[in-house]
Amino acid sequence: MEALVSSVTSEYQDISLLSPEYQAIIQLTRNVRSVAEISALLRQPLGVVRVLIADMASEGLIRVHQPALEAGKPDLNLLERVLSGLRRL
Repeated sequence: MEALVSSVTSEYQDISLLSPEYQAIIQLTRNVRSVAEISALLRQPLGVVRVLIADMASEGLIRVHQPALEAGKPDLNLLERVLSGLRRL
C-alpha cells in the first residue's frame, strides 16, 4: 500500500493496445504515486489495484519502489501519517 509506482513507458509510446485499466494506471504513474493513491483515484478496491500493479510490474510496464525498512523498525513517517489520518476522523 505504501509502495510507490512509476511508469516505465514513455509519453510517446502507444499504449492503446493495453486494457483500459492498464492505460489508466500508466497515465497516473507518469508522476510517482502510491498504490493507495492509485486505488483512490481509480475508485477501485485496493486489492484489485494491487493485483493489476503486480501484473504490470511483471510485464515491465511499471516500476514498483518499495520503502526501505531499517532493521525491522517502524517507519516514523508512516506512523505520523497514520496518526494524522486518525485525528482527522
